[in-house]
Amino acid sequence: MESFSSLQILIILLAGCVCVDLGRVDAAAHSKNGIGVQPLSKIAIHRAVYSLHDNASITAYPHVLGAKGEDSQWISVEIECPNPAEDDWVAVFSPAKFNSSTCPSDEDRQNEPHICSAPIKYKFANDSDAGYTKTGKASLKFQLINQRADFSFALFSGGLSNPKLVAVSNFIKFANPKAPLYPRLSHGKSWDEMTVTWTSGYDITEAVPMIEWGLKGEFQTRSPAGTLTFHQNSMCDIPARTVGWRDPGFIHTSFLRDLWPNSMYSYKLESLQRVVIFGDMGKAERDGSNEFNNYQPGSLNTTDQLIKDLDAIDIVFHIGDITYANGYISQWDQFTSQIEPIASTVPYMIASGNHERDSPGTGSFYDGNDSGGECGVLAETMFYVPAENRAKFWYSTDYGMFHFCIADSKKQPWLIFAAHRVLGYSSSYWKSGSYGEPMGRESLQKLWQKYKVDVAFFGHIHNYERTCPIYQNQCVNTERSHYSGTVNGTIHVVVGGGGSHLSEFGPVQTTWSIYKDSDFGFVKLTAFNHSSLLFEYKKSSDGKVYDSFTISRDYRDVLACVHDGCEPITLAP
Repeated sequence: MESFSSLQILIILLAGCVCVDLGRVDAAAHSKNGIGVQPLSKIAIHRAVYSLHDNASITAYPHVLGAKGEDSQWISVEIECPNPAEDDWVAVFSPAKFNSSTCPSDEDRQNEPHICSAPIKYKFANDSDAGYTKTGKASLKFQLINQRADFSFALFSGGLSNPKLVAVSNFIKFANPKAPLYPRLSHGKSWDEMTVTWTSGYDITEAVPMIEWGLKGEFQTRSPAGTLTFHQNSMCDIPARTVGWRDPGFIHTSFLRDLWPNSMYSYKLESLQRVVIFGDMGKAERDGSNEFNNYQPGSLNTTDQLIKDLDAIDIVFHIGDITYANGYISQWDQFTSQIEPIASTVPYMIASGNHERDSPGTGSFYDGNDSGGECGVLAETMFYVPAENRAKFWYSTDYGMFHFCIADSKKQPWLIFAAHRVLGYSSSYWKSGSYGEPMGRESLQKLWQKYKVDVAFFGHIHNYERTCPIYQNQCVNTERSHYSGTVNGTIHVVVGGGGSHLSEFGPVQTTWSIYKDSDFGFVKLTAFNHSSLLFEYKKSSDGKVYDSFTISRDYRDVLACVHDGCEPITLAP
């Protein structure tokens, strides 16, 4: 959906009527001479048999499609066949597993592989290379669209009438296969009403479908959408009920009402949330004034990258060391002016850092004067946070599918912990014989485990570092880039490279550290739905992704027991 979330499609509603030119189709002409026959009906897929050959191969690439949000992409398929023939052909199957044990019983299918679903498209192997029958090699191009499932390719001999399965390819998929796509407009029941219908892979239990719309350039409102689907037994005859069947996904429809004539409206489809997190940014002057010892060189780069990416951001969390005003109150105006394009467009949430709070004799844990006498007053007054006691700055908040908190019950599927000082793990932060703040970590890690915190974010150390899923100083998951099912621990992330002077890493190569970067940057979280989360670390200098991972799971994984993560059970007497 990410490409669609930033795409705005314009509607012009003309006074009095909406005119649609449907064109004219001569059905009789199309039925003559076989015109109008569906090409896929020529494939006798129910007759397919195995004829696998060890020296035959078929390979598809790239493996991941739509990495930049595209909903279609050209792919390449390389074929090698030791016994090539003119009627060899390549089928595209989606879902990728096409010889399925889920096929209904059918007396006509007595031979494996029991293929019960027609391909979605096909080409003959010699389509792009007439020399295929001599060399046994060919390279084909297919354009695939996002259809909510993965893809595989199969090489068949025997033509379309007697297909023999020779080789099967690797699987490929779209980065966000369930994305809401392919909107279509319709006129409503009244002259001032239109509908937007689109398709996605999200049931209403996974994500809430909605549309954001309004007069172009003015305040946009959100409207929910109704959701429909249908099933194989809803089909009334073959082939729709047999080889032609494919899961249609979910069809959503939203109503745009009380539209004005001769007006231009924009809309965008929504169902995911995108969160940016960083700490220790500070402020800098665009005229070069007030610069001291290269103290905040990355601040403007981070600000500018966020402004550039603003259409793809829903909320920002700045987790402490906000302005580095350090008691010079004028700098708070300078900072709020710097972030105005961001903070006036999306929620800008803050946490309190040592440069906002620490002052001797004021109740702060540390006795330094990092705040320059501000003792938290500026931070708690200049920004609103939903805390019961704003002076303590401990609060929790829900945003869509995220729950941001210190420790609380888990209502949302993605639970995020954030604090300024490193209460978790950092290779740069050696204190009291341990990495990070040992007292804080020892007090909190059982709570992180109990409530199954997904990611814990920290600032204070001015660099970027990501750990493995960790509990009690031990990695509890060997995966590095894609976590599936129960993760078993919390991933700790230092994201303090918002703009202030950078921190170096210590000499010890810690076993729990997966990625380190002593540079300016920020983290972006994208929740595609209740079961799929994308984490990206981007550098402020160019906005490119340098570290990433995904988490995929379902509700059973959220509820599953992990070590120290379940309530003790006592058997009844």
